[in-house]
Amino acid sequence: MNIISALSGVVLKELYRRKDFYVLFVLTAVITLALAFVNFFHDSNIVRHIKEICLVLIWISALVVAIGTTARQIPAEREQRTIFPLLAKPVTRGQVILGKFAGCWLACGLALAVFYFFFGVVSGSKDGEWPLSLYLQAFWLHWLMLAIVVAVVLLGSVVFTAPSSNATICFIVVIGILLLGGHLNKVALQSTEPLRTIIYVIYFLIPHLEWYDIRDFITYGHSRVGWGDCVLATLYAAAYAGSLLWATWMVFRRKSLNV
Repeated sequence: MNIISALSGVVLKELYRRKDFYVLFVLTAVITLALAFVNFFHDSNIVRHIKEICLVLIWISALVVAIGTTARQIPAEREQRTIFPLLAKPVTRGQVILGKFAGCWLACGLALAVFYFFFGVVSGSKDGEWPLSLYLQAFWLHWLMLAIVVAVVLLGSVVFTAPSSNATICFIVVIGILLLGGHLNKVALQSTEPLRTIIYVIYFLIPHLEWYDIRDFITYGHSRVGWGDCVLATLYAAAYAGSLLWATWMVFRRKSLNV
């Protein structure tokens, strides 16, 4: 655990040094601050649209931080040849995978906490309502979704050679799942065999990241999600992320580290 903590700490320090997070936070903060000054004829629809834009920016920014940070971890170690003294300490390849995952996921959590805290303060001061439990659920479910994303990108980093190609492919896949993943079963019903079976197989194999999106609950002032559903979502994310990390370890332990 000490080794994994040390490796994850290096990832967190890297996030502080890089300017990606700060640029994304400033962009999101500017749009969110606009929420505090919106008062067009006291039209609630205007405020609702601004909230939607803010939450979309938070999701995009979180994905950029997660994918961008994770995609360069192992390739950077190989290119700088720091992976060799790291594994000679001795540190196993499994510990490297877990350390990189923990660091990237914690980095995403810190960035996400800043985004949601800022959004919650501005939104609460505007509406006069402070649905703390709903914001905590939104943060937790979003962070769980990012655990799956980080695991996917980490697997891609030991499969693809270039971080840019890994990040691009993973970003397209994640956006595709978020937009289309929940509708594949409906597409399958309207298809003929064997296409129907193929679509159903894809539907049940892909991680359903859209299940963790409760932006509409915040935008339209709905009540919080049931805690039982949150527990099931947590177990699903843990199982999926764990399976992806196991697959990453299986590939990484057989992969040559020579650049």
